[in-house]
Amino acid sequence: MGDFLMPSLGADMEHGKIVEWLVKRGDYVRRGDLVAVVDTDKTVMDVESFQEGVVADLLVGIGETVPVGTPLAVITQTPAEVGAPVRAAPPAGAPSKPAALTPRPPEPVGPTAGPPIAPPVRHLAHRLGVDTGRIQGTGKDGAITRADVEHAVAARTGGTGRVRSSPRARRLAAELGIGLSTVTGTGPDGAVTVADVQRAAARVPTPGPPEPGRVTSATEPPAPERVAAVLEAPETPAGGRPTSEARERVASLRRAIGALMTRSKQTIPHYYLSTTLDLRTAVGWMQSVNAHRPVAGRLVPSALLLKAAALAARDVPEVNGFYVDDGFRPSAAVHLGVAVALRQGGLVAPAIHDADTLPLDVLMEQLRDLVSRARAGRLQRAEMADPTLTVTNLGDLGVDSVYGVIYPPQVAMVGFGRVMEQPWAQDGLLGVRHAAIATLSADHRVSDGLRGARYLARINELLQEPEHL
Repeated sequence: MGDFLMPSLGADMEHGKIVEWLVKRGDYVRRGDLVAVVDTDKTVMDVESFQEGVVADLLVGIGETVPVGTPLAVITQTPAEVGAPVRAAPPAGAPSKPAALTPRPPEPVGPTAGPPIAPPVRHLAHRLGVDTGRIQGTGKDGAITRADVEHAVAARTGGTGRVRSSPRARRLAAELGIGLSTVTGTGPDGAVTVADVQRAAARVPTPGPPEPGRVTSATEPPAPERVAAVLEAPETPAGGRPTSEARERVASLRRAIGALMTRSKQTIPHYYLSTTLDLRTAVGWMQSVNAHRPVAGRLVPSALLLKAAALAARDVPEVNGFYVDDGFRPSAAVHLGVAVALRQGGLVAPAIHDADTLPLDVLMEQLRDLVSRARAGRLQRAEMADPTLTVTNLGDLGVDSVYGVIYPPQVAMVGFGRVMEQPWAQDGLLGVRHAAIATLSADHRVSDGLRGARYLARINELLQEPEHL
């Protein structure tokens, strides 16, 4: 028997509120299965189980706020250990207390039949909206591999990076702020139908209105390059004035970010470097590839920059990891945190997991999905707690360069400015090239200017061979 605890979903999180339970007493859960929805000062996140077993009891009611580390549920190894009844959600404004439930016979529980699949692969499939029950595994003993999941995504999108769906389903998903990649399609060849979107919407809170002054189209996908603006306008109701709840939420988010950034500047000895990336080859290659793709499946410069940043972090590990207990712990995986602006104000930086291993099309699909879910308030615990290196991109706002503040316990932050045309001289001749300024904010306890310069140089080297990204 073990307790499922309120996890820490970020370096600055002190407490969380249970918004929804995704399991009930008697359910069987695996490691990585989503069990609860938690509201923090920053956003609403889906929380997964770290254990495998049977849900014996839910200890915290819906609407209750508890500190990090508080037991939320009891998970046992066998159905026979299932004990006390679940606590009902307390009424608004009243203290919660156990509710008497009518005993019911135990339900048969156990692992769901299906092909073997490792937790990381199952987690990837969940994030990409892939139904593993429909995949034929190619691994040992029919196990489903990462490649099988990626092939399923490619088949679902027809190789174009766009999820198969009806026009009506696309319009409805856009109106509800739901990323199609997160919806399991039940139509022909896995196409997403209106009914699929409606089922997904039943579990997703309605997102806030679009930014003031921004005109949107019903079919406009979330722009992947809009990943770092800090929007000052709070969420407002139809009358145009922000509600007191919305104002307090924005203020709480600002306080949380401010406290974390203050601690970062006070405890981390930052150093800063910058370089100009030569994007002639990368932009030329991207334009040639996009010429043969539909608009929805075209690559954008942000995808190339993110992939190069992730690959370079694998080659220069001093920028990828955590500084904890007075020592540096490098990370073998590159979980790239991406700064995402929230409609009601502020930003979060959830992770694209294993970004260095993802094909560009898959990386773009995950980026769109991450931005959509971040703004809808449906991130997952690991996406907020696991970033090993954060990237901020203000280029779409016309910013030439950005020097970020490190998110502790990370040890570096990368900034990208706008892709611009600039004059350039070589061999006594003048020309024009595409370029962007890349910056690095790094922890002097872990690395120095030599290693930091090597990291930025490696990003530039990788962008000279974009076909290998």
